[in-house]
Amino acid sequence: MQLYRLDISDPKAFLSSLGVEGSGITIIEKKMEFFFIYIKELKTPAVNILKQDALSIGAELAVPSGAITNSKTHYDCLLIGNKKHIEILSHKELAQPFGLKEVARQLKSFLHTTVYSTEIMGIINANDDSFYSVSRFDNASAISEIESMITNGATIIDIGAVSSRPNAAIVSPEEEMERVRAICDTIKSQKLYEKVTFSIDSYTPSVVEYALESGFKIINDITGANDDRLIELAVKYDTKLCIMHMQGTPQTMQKNPIYGDVMSEVNDFFEARIAKCEAFGLARENIILDIGIGFGKTLEHNITLIKNMRHFTKFGCQILAGASRKSMIDKIIPAPIEERLAGTLAVHLKALENGASIIRCHDVKEHKQAIDVYKTLS
Repeated sequence: MQLYRLDISDPKAFLSSLGVEGSGITIIEKKMEFFFIYIKELKTPAVNILKQDALSIGAELAVPSGAITNSKTHYDCLLIGNKKHIEILSHKELAQPFGLKEVARQLKSFLHTTVYSTEIMGIINANDDSFYSVSRFDNASAISEIESMITNGATIIDIGAVSSRPNAAIVSPEEEMERVRAICDTIKSQKLYEKVTFSIDSYTPSVVEYALESGFKIINDITGANDDRLIELAVKYDTKLCIMHMQGTPQTMQKNPIYGDVMSEVNDFFEARIAKCEAFGLARENIILDIGIGFGKTLEHNITLIKNMRHFTKFGCQILAGASRKSMIDKIIPAPIEERLAGTLAVHLKALENGASIIRCHDVKEHKQAIDVYKTLS
């Protein structure tokens, strides 16, 4: 007889291979996935009620020592339990006072997440200003690169004519259109949209609509649905809208970004913007969320968001991660832009592990290989 510890990334598949019956799989699977849920500023009576309720079903609530003596009015705490525990508490706390009904509502949101297939989004910059010069293309070279990206495994190609790097120059809508028009026209005339999904990286309504008329199916909006017209275009053309979080603008975003709690603030931003989009009639399955790595964030902010990215899957939307060759890698281990591929792959594989389903990158071929190997090992 032998015993060895397993790391099981797909409980249902493993239980099935073990020969467990269908109904048994459903029951056991709920006991195999563990949750660590951080609860901020919970009223002290609620802390003590939740502690007892958690213990009564075999879960746990880690609380500061002063909670039992009510020395403060509110406490932060950590709820620890498997999927079945969280399911029970999401019902049980509905009958409790002191804010626990809201706790129950939020617990329930963690239980129903949609699993999306992994997609690689290649980057095409139709400008001469983007921080990675290798990603800059004119019409002729852009089309050649598009064909190469398709061959190498990209399922989405993101095309933008305005750099969003820190302190990037402001570009007029007319200049942006001039840069992207020929590429859009070629994509439309050659029906390249039948081979791959195209995304327009823009927040200029006239440019976005021109791209959608050319067969593009995603609006990549770094301003996070700030302009109602972009939501209306997504609804009109039945396309997806990627909502990115950014503190400030590209011209100001890296000038001392400060958050009280970056996870809480990004969560609240997404919650508000999703509600806004749904009010316009945009279905949640047509919304993509991007935490905005490097957009108004320090290295510590970026790391916190990447480590806890799975939290945002509660919204039921696809999650995009885009750290390709960004300066956060250089801040971990100094390296020029040309030497940040290995660091990029490390960040993106961690993002996939933590719930991302779209990886935006410059190096499609290398990402395809890394992701295929990663998925085989998972």
